[in-house]
Amino acid sequence: MCDGDALIIPQPRLEEILKLINDNIQTIKRIGTYANAKSILRKSVDELKKLRDLGLKIIYLGVETGNVELLQKIHKGVTYEQMVAAARRVKEAGIILSVTVLLGLGGIEKSIEHALDTAKILSDMDPDYVGALTLMFVPETELYEDYLAGRFVLPDKFGFIRELYLMIANSNFTNCYFTSNHASNYLPIKAYLPREKEKILKMISSVIEAKDLSQIRPEYLRGL
Repeated sequence: MCDGDALIIPQPRLEEILKLINDNIQTIKRIGTYANAKSILRKSVDELKKLRDLGLKIIYLGVETGNVELLQKIHKGVTYEQMVAAARRVKEAGIILSVTVLLGLGGIEKSIEHALDTAKILSDMDPDYVGALTLMFVPETELYEDYLAGRFVLPDKFGFIRELYLMIANSNFTNCYFTSNHASNYLPIKAYLPREKEKILKMISSVIEAKDLSQIRPEYLRGL
């Protein structure tokens, strides 16, 4: 269910939509939706369980960062605590939770803080899936204007990858599939954590140490 935050739809109407999907698409196996913390927290655990029973098996939640200052700067509209509470409610309802984070969001100035605080919120949320994307500017946005004015400086290619390393190294998951295979990323990775943690950290570290541009995605292949 696309076009934004479908979970904000009032419960009776949302149940009706899910029933219509099930009645009219006989081969349906799983329904997913984007959501934000506020819309999740408007639903009780029992309401979420009802949606799960009607086929809603996965919720996609944008986290972006765990850094409190950056959450305010990007006008996320929710707090660290709200996102953690929302994540735990989804998991309590038995729905798969997939979250996204954004490499580079703190610029050079807050690169390390952003990576470490994001690792912390991911650990507190303990999602089933994490997708790391890399910041790319959209013209006419506030952040883009800051970039043009020199108020916001991006990390270099290996700085982004270092953030990825720090996020994985400092996160603790029960059972998570962590990826950075989006087109925006310089280093595509896929790993089951914690099972493959040491192996993937060793690989990322070797790329950072070598600083070999042939090992990372070329600029012309990156995209939103």
